[in-house]
Amino acid sequence: QVHLVESGGGSVQAGGTLRLSCTASGNTACMAWFRQAPGKEREGIVSIDDEGITTYIDSVKGRFTASKDNAKNTLYLQMNSLKPEDTAMYYCAASPWNVANWCRPYDDRFMHWGQGILVTVSS
Repeated sequence: QVHLVESGGGSVQAGGTLRLSCTASGNTACMAWFRQAPGKEREGIVSIDDEGITTYIDSVKGRFTASKDNAKNTLYLQMNSLKPEDTAMYYCAASPWNVANWCRPYDDRFMHWGQGILVTVSS
């Protein structure tokens, strides 16, 4: 069974920085970060596979960086230059398998989810 626990959220001013962590147990060949802003649907942010290959959505390219420590089975999301529109609940997700070009930040590809952690960016 896969278990995921997020940490590192909080409140920052626009332009600030946060780093989220997702500590995992079980097989996590494909992992991803998602977020859900108030009044909006959940959206994928970035995925990362077991080779470290990442796929980002356009709105966070150049600002957010995902990385994975395979030895610790921990996923990170470094968030720089935060904007008020980044305010959301952030979720870690994982799949125990991956095939070529499958690991993408689409929520229907993930069965295992963390509890979520709140990020608030004030203007």
